[in-house]
Amino acid sequence: MKTNKIITQAFAATIFSAVLAMFTACSSKPQSNDIIAKKPVKAAPKPTQNMGDYKQNRSVEWMGNTYNICVERKADQSLPLAVDESGNKYYDNRITLSILRPDGTQFFKRTFSKTDFADYAGDDYKDGALLGIVLDHTDNGNIYFAASIGSPDKMSDNYVPLVLKISHVGGVSISKDTKLDTMSDDMPDDEADDDVEE
Repeated sequence: MKTNKIITQAFAATIFSAVLAMFTACSSKPQSNDIIAKKPVKAAPKPTQNMGDYKQNRSVEWMGNTYNICVERKADQSLPLAVDESGNKYYDNRITLSILRPDGTQFFKRTFSKTDFADYAGDDYKDGALLGIVLDHTDNGNIYFAASIGSPDKMSDNYVPLVLKISHVGGVSISKDTKLDTMSDDMPDDEADDDVEE
């Protein structure tokens, strides 16, 4: 019986020594210089964004009277989406332009979308958005607005400048803005050959 106990103790000591030797061997093993790079995780696409709605009212002297001009931009989810340079998607806009006479009656009202300007924007901007319509100046018979179609990203300066002209009888014409700066008050009435009366 005593012999069995000694054998058992010897066996346990042998096992303990073997485990200790393996542990020491593993811990003294030189570390590898291999670097395993993690596979980059593709960023999830951003949800469709809104460029921001706005409404602007301005008064302008025209043909001897004061007219009130209201420009209102709203995102329209029924329109085809616009895409910026990074592939982010945005809701395109509709812009309503209203011109009121001095007595408050309506002289002109129309809602514009990108398709109204598509013939002048070119294929480079087919995925762009209608960015804005802003009062520029008046002359004796017309009110001129600066319009733009381009990247929906607010940080981008990628756009095409356009001229929207409203005549004293409510006629609409659109052309490319070929000037680098804003238009001056002495712009001739026949401003561009590609004007189209609508």
